[in-house]
Amino acid sequence: MAEPMRIRATMAGDVADVKVLMNHPMETGLRKDAKTGQLVPAHYITDVTATVNGAKVLDAGLSGGVSKNPYLGFKVKGPKKGDKVVVNWVDNKGDKNSAEAVIG
Repeated sequence: MAEPMRIRATMAGDVADVKVLMNHPMETGLRKDAKTGQLVPAHYITDVTATVNGAKVLDAGLSGGVSKNPYLGFKVKGPKKGDKVVVNWVDNKGDKNSAEAVIG
């Protein structure tokens, strides 16, 4: 099971500022293991989606060129305090993770 994500969502006027820290190794498949000398298999997030109250507000594609434990920040116009933000990701091995937060 994947480690939990951390989400912080705050309002500034009519815009929600959403910040997400995704715990993931993000291996490119090009790095060699220091002990064995073998390539570490690729393992990275490929798709990230975010919804506010069930309406999709973000659909992003990532690749192996993103650093370990990626941080994603985005702004959404229109939500209100108390609305629910849900962020999901899927990686190249089929692992999935989901987290939610209430806009404060």
